[in-house]
Amino acid sequence: MRGGSLWQLGQSMTRRLAQSDKKAVSRRCFASDADLKKTALYDFHVAHGGKMVPFAGWSMPIQYKDSIMDSTVNCRVNGSLFDVAHMCGLSLKGKDCVPFLETLVVADVAGLAPGTGSLTVFTNEKGGAIDDSVITKVTDEHIYLVVNAGCRDKDLAHIEEHMKAFKSKGGDVSWHIHDERSLLALQGPLAAPVLQHLTKEDLSKLYFGQFQILDINGSTCFLTRTGYTGEDGFEISVPSEHAVDLAKAILEKSEGKVRLTGLGARDSLRLEAGLCLYGNDMEQHISPVEAGLTWAIGKRRRAEGGFLGADVILKQLQDGPTIRRVGFFSSGPPARSHSEVHDESGNKIGEITSGGFSPNLKKNIAMGYVKSGQHKNGTKVKILVRGKPYEGNITKMPFVATKYYKPS
Repeated sequence: MRGGSLWQLGQSMTRRLAQSDKKAVSRRCFASDADLKKTALYDFHVAHGGKMVPFAGWSMPIQYKDSIMDSTVNCRVNGSLFDVAHMCGLSLKGKDCVPFLETLVVADVAGLAPGTGSLTVFTNEKGGAIDDSVITKVTDEHIYLVVNAGCRDKDLAHIEEHMKAFKSKGGDVSWHIHDERSLLALQGPLAAPVLQHLTKEDLSKLYFGQFQILDINGSTCFLTRTGYTGEDGFEISVPSEHAVDLAKAILEKSEGKVRLTGLGARDSLRLEAGLCLYGNDMEQHISPVEAGLTWAIGKRRRAEGGFLGADVILKQLQDGPTIRRVGFFSSGPPARSHSEVHDESGNKIGEITSGGFSPNLKKNIAMGYVKSGQHKNGTKVKILVRGKPYEGNITKMPFVATKYYKPS
């Protein structure tokens, strides 16, 4: 389908992930092939036809033998297995690990029940997003979190700097970076039934956002019912020496229905689910309120503050932000990052941050930021693609309904 939507999507993802402009290159920390890190599944990917590209300093599969279109659809129909071991898992421990973390993130960490977690945002002094992260309160003295691969160095430096200051005042907190473990993401309708074959624990009792340490396929794993696709699924932290065996077991138990899936389909899936990609849809000048993540700011935190940039964020909560993240449907070629958004009179009101062709909806979707007051659902806009305006309209997200496993 060269020249069609699928080809455009695949080519766009390849260019964006492997040959992006200088700004994106520096942002995603690309390295030469010789410098690229490899996950424990690297040889497994190559053996299964993975097309490897540089991403955030790692050699990662963008796709396998099937197309990005087919792989995206299969995740929502059956399931996908992603290698996400390039992301950084770490644990904070100590009797003061919760109050320490609350100085850096917007979540009500203290209010989480043990074994539950939440998406949160690390903020800077200006209220901007340093990174988004899924955090879990394992116990009152143990927090497990995962940060983005491209943000690893700055995140760890940021945490370490503040930890040293916190400890110098008598705070009890330490950390461990889980470089000895790999992270797999199993997503889709078959995720739970397939994984159930590999553990004695009853997964029907583990709901979205919950965490458990348990035996899976003979090794001790950290299991979080979460993901980046909008589907039900899990992120599994497994000792690296057992990662390949676990991947093989998952694929075998699915009888070929769960497929290895790469970064191309992962991007399509998260866009369909209306989820941010840090470096595109969230950056250090964008606040959680502007990014539509107000729900991630705990009620107590809105009243008390106490995190970096709280004065800016609490003022935005009171007065409203000047820009807002919204979704778009559009005609013509798929809108891409930095495409301008105009009102019907031709005035620029915003910019696309992520866009592409939705393999499941069979139409163009995008997200981006527009001026407050221009953000309402149904607002008609013009989106410029290669300088030419195309009809579009603002719509609510997610584009594809989420299927998170929650109590009925």
